[in-house]
Amino acid sequence: MDDETFWALMDELSRRPGGRHERLEWLRGALRCGSAAEAVEFQARLEAACAAVATGALWSAADRIEGGLCSDDGFDYFALWLVGQGQETYRAVLAAPDALADVPEVRALVGRPLREWRDEEWPEWEELDYAAQEVFGELTGRQGDSPEAFYEALDAVRGTWADPEEDSATVAVAARTGTPRLDALFPAEAGS
Repeated sequence: MDDETFWALMDELSRRPGGRHERLEWLRGALRCGSAAEAVEFQARLEAACAAVATGALWSAADRIEGGLCSDDGFDYFALWLVGQGQETYRAVLAAPDALADVPEVRALVGRPLREWRDEEWPEWEELDYAAQEVFGELTGRQGDSPEAFYEALDAVRGTWADPEEDSATVAVAARTGTPRLDALFPAEAGS
């Protein structure tokens, strides 16, 4: 699976009707149409896209939205959610974290106490991280088995890729410009 195919899946996933459960079912179905190796390659690309999200500026933005409650795991799930928004949104937010203020799912949370957010409304999507592994298990007849074969295949794919270079110019711009629109939508004292 190449980068273009990965992002085509993510773009379609972001446009699919229904909730996250229905959208994940669609993704699993799309991955089932390929091979077990393609499911592994999908996971490797998903993880690489999530790794690019791991900047201080984006962590601060996620924490701002989540009222100071964004844990380490929560930030990983935020990265998955961001990738699941599709390539255009993903790239816009990587370039300028304040672009989160334009994401409809984020805007729907403005002015609402965190305790009123439904689970599916949180800008986190942990379950996206398991879709490829589940499909791999189905395609290889190893569902329910130890995930060792999946992780060995994933390590093999990762081992063939060069380490991505961090775009220091993008990180510097994001750090310098901050998130004034997002800060205005989610004032620090309004987190509860």
